[in-house]
Amino acid sequence: MTQPELVIRAARMITPAGVRPGAVGIAGGVIVAVEPELDGPVFVDLTEDEVLLPGLVDTHVHVNDPGRTEWEGFATATRAAAAGGVTTIVDMPLNSVPPTTDVAALDVKRATAFGQTHVDVGFWGGAVPGNLAELPALHEAGVFGFKCFLLHSGVDEFGHLSTGELRAAMEVLAGIDALLIVHAEDPDLIEHAPAPHGRAYGDFLASRPKEAEHRAIATLIDLARRTGARVHVLHLSSAGALPMIAAARRDGVPITVETCPHYLTLTAEEIADGATQFKCCPPIRDAANQDALWQGLADRVIDCVVSDHSPCTADLKRFDTGDFGQAWGGIAGLQLGLPAMWTAARRRGVALTEVVRWMSSAPSELAGLTGKGAIEVGRDADLCVFAPAEEFTVDAAELFHRNAVSAYHGRTLTGVVRRTWLRGREITGETPLGQLLGADPQTPDGRLLER
Repeated sequence: MTQPELVIRAARMITPAGVRPGAVGIAGGVIVAVEPELDGPVFVDLTEDEVLLPGLVDTHVHVNDPGRTEWEGFATATRAAAAGGVTTIVDMPLNSVPPTTDVAALDVKRATAFGQTHVDVGFWGGAVPGNLAELPALHEAGVFGFKCFLLHSGVDEFGHLSTGELRAAMEVLAGIDALLIVHAEDPDLIEHAPAPHGRAYGDFLASRPKEAEHRAIATLIDLARRTGARVHVLHLSSAGALPMIAAARRDGVPITVETCPHYLTLTAEEIADGATQFKCCPPIRDAANQDALWQGLADRVIDCVVSDHSPCTADLKRFDTGDFGQAWGGIAGLQLGLPAMWTAARRRGVALTEVVRWMSSAPSELAGLTGKGAIEVGRDADLCVFAPAEEFTVDAAELFHRNAVSAYHGRTLTGVVRRTWLRGREITGETPLGQLLGADPQTPDGRLLER
């Protein structure tokens, strides 16, 4: 065994074998031992009220940098991630300008992120009309897969795919064994629904009917069955789609699905008129639907829970009018995902080990991040200290997100992240420690080498 440089001792830590006491030995940024007792030159001892967790992995984050850095940015997003126990994020290919739809744009994104990240950062590519020929090169350049929309994305520079274009993209991606991640809402059903307008949340909810998700997912399943492409359903909000997803899996269709903390912790019934901080697409639905989503997690039909962190400036939320039709749709929740989920999970009698599986090991597996997502020998020493019984009240102004807008503002949550390590180095916010993940090689100190 390699001699540890740092040993972290805990009365409770969550490992692949469950909750246990023990010591984690770290050397060279990697976990070299997990034992009941270990010797080392430097020790960190957790208190009795703390649990050692693997760093969380969030595969659905809109950093918006470059191009819309006033909405967020790599420095602020990754600092917020670390404060929430998240040690790896994978950045979405839109709302940045340029969107990540070719290798040149990926190079711009990496150059922008370089030297700013407090956690490790990977990148999704985009599948949009006209860039089919770019997908293999983007795959070779190190993106973790490709995102597409089936209806307007919210920004004009990231176009959506028709059914024919979707099939063509899936045929290309099947050939290179790349993952397609999909915003699955049917454009025709959305177009024929009542237009979103006014202050009433119910009117906005009617503009994004659950049937739009169901029809889009049915189309995706059919094309995955025909092409053999691996597909992933993003931010599932309607539990009504779960039976068809489960049936498709039993038939061998390679489909996975995620949901988000806001769908699991917030309900339509509690959203006041004009409270546009709750607007997202697809929308937060009713309490009965939320119960069914939790059952989908318990049944392992839903694979993982990720933030869909989609921030904006306060003015774009249109708090002046409270008009859901005019407000930007997106929840800024990167820093609060773990406490929000744990608050709801413990109320439902769900173990912390399950929350960690949904938010660490499962998204790691989704993205193919074999060095992340678990406290075990050979993995990166990405760890967080969590106090599961401590309560706090959310103040949006105190979050590390760039803009003080939060659907959780004023809520009392249970569970506090006290410390976070990335590859054995504690994240303090003073020096960015993150590396850029993907195909390009890096020096040991994380500097990106020239291509």
